[in-house]
Amino acid sequence: MQNKTIKVFIIAGEVSGDVLGARIMNEMSDVHFVGIGGENMITAGLKPLFPMSDLAVMGVLEVLAHVKTLTNRINQTVNAIIAEKPDVVLTIDAPGFAKSVIKKLRKSKRGQKLIHNGLKFQHVVAPQVWAWREGRAKKYARIFDKLYAFFDFEVPYFTKRGLNTVAVGHPIADGLLNIKKTKNNHKNAEEKVITLVPGSRMSEVKRLLPVFRDVAEQLVANGYKGYKFIIPTVETTADYVKNHVAGWKVQPELVPANKRYDIYSKTYIAIVASGTVSAELAMLHIPTIVVYKMNPITTWLVRQVIKVNWVSLVNILLNRSVYPEFLGENATAENILDAVQQLTIPSIREKMINDLKKADDLWCRTDGTPSVLIANEIKNSIRKK
Repeated sequence: MQNKTIKVFIIAGEVSGDVLGARIMNEMSDVHFVGIGGENMITAGLKPLFPMSDLAVMGVLEVLAHVKTLTNRINQTVNAIIAEKPDVVLTIDAPGFAKSVIKKLRKSKRGQKLIHNGLKFQHVVAPQVWAWREGRAKKYARIFDKLYAFFDFEVPYFTKRGLNTVAVGHPIADGLLNIKKTKNNHKNAEEKVITLVPGSRMSEVKRLLPVFRDVAEQLVANGYKGYKFIIPTVETTADYVKNHVAGWKVQPELVPANKRYDIYSKTYIAIVASGTVSAELAMLHIPTIVVYKMNPITTWLVRQVIKVNWVSLVNILLNRSVYPEFLGENATAENILDAVQQLTIPSIREKMINDLKKADDLWCRTDGTPSVLIANEIKNSIRKK
């Protein structure tokens, strides 16, 4: 194996996975990568099979509407893996797509031959089985050879099913300490930045941008002075966001997602879609309001099976409502405006910031960053073949 170049077929399905994928690639300079990723992985040297945006679909009806494209991409990916003959297939989030690809590989004769010759399937991001559908742990054990979880408490859910699971810490904790040290809390700032993050998937962006527009316009109409609105944009929805905000009475500044930490460090209040961004902001101790709208059918289905009281990871980890959440029919401009008003009160802001600090030890590990730990695990697993 020492004279053989290690080849990893890597798949990321959304922006957070693309960021982590690029970090893993940068930790494995002696490895040849092929697969699917976005602008961060492309910068790290990946030549993607097709645009990552083709996989950025969430929700029951949304998936059905894109079933033809997804099916074509699954087949294309399976054929590429067979042609490339990698040592490892590393999938980062995008579990539906990842599982479909691997299942098809396991059923095909050529895929079975690769597996017989040592091909392994490793996945990053453990499903939140502690929140809903614990039976997914058993299904993951049937599909993947190794799983990388973010938190230690997640590991037993999978190891008891026979799946080799390694806790690596939360990837967005990488590099945030320096930002946290230099963060301006804006006690004396003349201009207060309100950061609006409508999400990375087109379906959620289309639902949340009108709400965010109403919030911005009503804040200004109600006499709030000195606020500046900024929207970090991702490649999958940037054009849509630009066209949509062109009609706003209050014009927000648009910045690329790779500049988002600079914006977060200056943020007074953030109003964001539920997802990875809320964890990023929690680590940076930014007062935040979490909102989310889904298709009503999807919303109803989720509510039937969810086992936790919140969607924000910091709320779940601390088991209390630190970030206010407005979901589904509660995601209204009026509710968000009330929460914004509360967060302008110094005592309420300080309480939220102090609560966020209590979660600091939950995000990081002392034995390395997620990208380093995952890179080392991959290399070690290949050397043992």
